[in-house]
Amino acid sequence: MAVLSAQNLTMSFGKRVLFQGASFELANGERVGLIGANGTGKTTLFKLILRSLEPTSGEIHPSKNTVVGYMEQHACAGSVRTIYDEIMTVFSDLIEMEKRLEQLNLLIDRGGDINRLIDEQLHLTEEFERRGGLTCRSRARATLMGLGFPSEMHDLRCDRLSGGQRSKLSLGKLLLSAPDLILLDEPTNHLDIDSVEWLESFLREYKGAALIISHDRYFLDRVTTRTMEIEHKKLTIYKGGYSEFVKQKERDKMIAQRHYDNTMEEVHRIEKIIEQQKQWNRERNIRTAEHKQKSIDRLTDGLEKPEADEKTLRFKFETTVETGNDVLICSDLTKGFGGKPLFSGVNMLVKKGERAFLLGPNGCGKTTLLRVIIGQHLPDRGLRKLGENVRVGYFDQSLEGLHNEKTVLDEVWDAYRRLSQTQVRSALAAFLFRNDEVYATIGSLSGGEKARVALLKLMLGGYNLLLLDEPTNHLDITSREALEQALLDYNGTMLIVSHDRYFINKLSTRILRLNEDGVEPFGNDYDEYLLRMEQRKLNAPKQEKAQPKVNTYKLNKERESERRKLKTLCKKTEEEIAECERKTEQANESLKDPAVSADYEKVIALTEEISQLNQRMEQLMETWEDAQQRLESIEEALS
Repeated sequence: MAVLSAQNLTMSFGKRVLFQGASFELANGERVGLIGANGTGKTTLFKLILRSLEPTSGEIHPSKNTVVGYMEQHACAGSVRTIYDEIMTVFSDLIEMEKRLEQLNLLIDRGGDINRLIDEQLHLTEEFERRGGLTCRSRARATLMGLGFPSEMHDLRCDRLSGGQRSKLSLGKLLLSAPDLILLDEPTNHLDIDSVEWLESFLREYKGAALIISHDRYFLDRVTTRTMEIEHKKLTIYKGGYSEFVKQKERDKMIAQRHYDNTMEEVHRIEKIIEQQKQWNRERNIRTAEHKQKSIDRLTDGLEKPEADEKTLRFKFETTVETGNDVLICSDLTKGFGGKPLFSGVNMLVKKGERAFLLGPNGCGKTTLLRVIIGQHLPDRGLRKLGENVRVGYFDQSLEGLHNEKTVLDEVWDAYRRLSQTQVRSALAAFLFRNDEVYATIGSLSGGEKARVALLKLMLGGYNLLLLDEPTNHLDITSREALEQALLDYNGTMLIVSHDRYFINKLSTRILRLNEDGVEPFGNDYDEYLLRMEQRKLNAPKQEKAQPKVNTYKLNKERESERRKLKTLCKKTEEEIAECERKTEQANESLKDPAVSADYEKVIALTEEISQLNQRMEQLMETWEDAQQRLESIEEALS
C-alpha cells in the first residue's frame, strides 16, 4: 500500500526550476534513498511532503491517516529536562495510561464500583501492552545507548548538550515515535561509526516507510531498497541501493547515448539524400525529399540529447618535496582536559605513502590527537616528531581557519600571494566558484561551499603529509568521489579521521583505532576492521555468565545475525580465492607462450602479477580460516 504519492510534481523559485514532472509512489516498508548534488531540491521535496511549501504545479500527498515524521532541527534546544526524560516525552500518552492504571489499582483495593473499574483496567491494560507500554523505557534507553549516549549521560540536562548531541537526541525521539513515513535528512551526521551501524540495524527492521537524504554511500547500500536521484531537473527512480544505482545509471546513460548517436547518424544520412534530391530539382526528386524529411521528423520526434554530466570539482594534490620513509612518529603521547585524559600512551609510526585512517567513537580524542600533531595543542606527556622534509597540511572539520568577512577570492589569494589573480580564479573555477561567485563572502556560504574553499587552500599548498579531519562531511556524493580520486592519485602521506565507510574502504591502506589506552592497528580497510571488531566482541571475557539474568532470545538472535554475516563473508572470500586462482592459472599459461616468454617486460609484469595474486590468496585464506573457525563456534553455541 502506498503511503506517499506524487503526480507530475514541479517546483520552481522564480525562473529557477528545481525539478519538473516528477511522479513516484512510496510503499509501506520501503526505504528509499534520495540523492543528488547540493542545491538540486532534495530538502525542498521534504518540505513539500510536510506541506510547509506548496508545489508550483502537480500534487504530492501522503495517503489517508498516514503519520509523517521529520526530525526537527531545534527540537531539544532550551529544554531543561534530562536526556532520558526528554526522550520519554515521546511516550507521554503511555506514561499517562500507566498512571491511570496505578490509580485503578488503588481504587479497586478501596472498593467501589468494582465491575466498572476492572473493565476499565482490563481495557486499558490491553491497550497499554498493545502499544508497547511494557517496553517503552527499555526501548528509550536502548535507543540512547545506540546513538552514543552511555547510561552515565542519561541524567544530563539537555541545555548542557552540544548542537550535534541535540541533533542525535532529536533523531532518537523521531525513531521512537514510529511514524508511518519517516523523513531523514543526513541522519548519519554527528554519529560515530558504531551509532551509524546501530541506526542501520534499526531502519532495516523498521515496519514503516523511510525516505532518506544522505551522502553516506555505505549507509545507503546497507539500508535502502530503492534510489531516487534528482539531476538535470528530473527525478529518476532506480532499484536497489547506491552501488546498484551507479551501475544502472551508467548502463542507462550508455544505452541513451548509443540510441541518440545511431539516430543522428541516420538523420545525417537522410539529410544528404534530401540535399542530393533538391539539387536534381525534378518533381519526382522534390516528392522524394519531402518523403525523406517526414522520415527525419519521425526519427527526431521526442528524441532528446543526453545531458552532459554535472560539473564536478577538479582536484589534484601535488607535493613540492620528497619526504623520508618515516613521516610521523608519536611516542607515548598523552592528552587530556580538566585533569581527565582523553588518550594516553599513543605510539604510532606513519610511513611514507600510507593512507592511514584513525577511527574510534565520538569523544575519544581523534581531533585532539591531530591538533597535537600539528602543534595546535601541547601534549601532557610524550612527543611527536615529523620526518625529514615533512610539510603538514591540515583540514579542520569545523572550518575554523576560514575568515567569514573575506570574499572567496581574497580567502584563497591572501594565502597564496605568489599566484596571480588569473591563476587563483582558474583554481576557484575548478572548484565550482565562477564569475561573481568569487566575490561572495565566506560567511554567506553553505557548509559544502566552505569545505570546497578549505580543500582548495589545502590543494594549493604542495604539502606532503595531509591530516584530514572528516573531509567529506559537507560534500555531496560527486564531490566526495572527486576527492577520493584526487587522494588516490596523490603521492604523499595521509592520516585521516572519517566516519564515511565508503571513503575509508576506497582509500585506506591501514586502519588505526584510538582509545584511552593508545592506538591499535586494525587491518587495512573498513571491512577487515569490522571483522576484527566482531572477533574481539566474540572473544571478550564471558562475564555475562556471572550475571543473574541472561536474555537468551536476544543472544541467540545476535548469534544468528553473526552467523549470516560470517556465511556471507566465507562465500565472498571463496569466490575471490577462486578468481585469484583463475587469474594465476591464466598468467602461468601466458608465460608458456613463446611470443610472451621472448618479451622480457611481459615476463616481468606477469611474474609480478602472479606474486601479488599469491600474496592476496594467502591473506584471503587467513580471513576464510578465521571466519570459518568463528562460524563453527557460533553454530556449536546455537546447536
